[in-house]
Amino acid sequence: MSEVIYRQITAADEAAVIDLANEVHGDNYLSPESFQHYLQAGTVEDVQLNWLALKDGQMLGVRLTLAPGQWPIDSFCTPSEWPFPAEELCYFKCAAVSEKARGLGIGKTLLQRSIDSAKELGCKGGLAHIWMQSPKNSAYEYFTRCGGEMIKQHEKRWYKASVEDGYYCPVCDGTCYCNAGEMLLKFDT
Repeated sequence: MSEVIYRQITAADEAAVIDLANEVHGDNYLSPESFQHYLQAGTVEDVQLNWLALKDGQMLGVRLTLAPGQWPIDSFCTPSEWPFPAEELCYFKCAAVSEKARGLGIGKTLLQRSIDSAKELGCKGGLAHIWMQSPKNSAYEYFTRCGGEMIKQHEKRWYKASVEDGYYCPVCDGTCYCNAGEMLLKFDT
């Protein structure tokens, strides 16, 4: 039986990463354009924050993480509540694990790989907008088990993406009304 292989994401992984992310999060969650943007935003010189998991050549999981200064602080962010300044925070953009590989520790290992890379950039923590309506509330449960702490809930986080960018929410059956939990994960130093 072969082992799970973890490695950094490259441009050649585009199609497989997009397929898995869209399978888990809904059609048009990632596009070729957004993938390229996130790949670039997750790379600083020779430090890469984006990771994937493979077994027998098949994509099992992906973690997209953006470097400090490479993600927008928008109206769904509450910087006054963060324990660290934005320049000491990475942003956990996307985690997707194939349904057949859930419960094997792949998501947690991918997260740890991104954290280890982010620490090389001086990060003290990572921010995420957690999908509060994920099936069985699995996103919140997972991120909480990993040490994430709730800062604030934001209504209709992905509404604009569903109306303007063609994102299709699998929970809302189209236009997304899901809430996001703005959560912060402090890194062990």
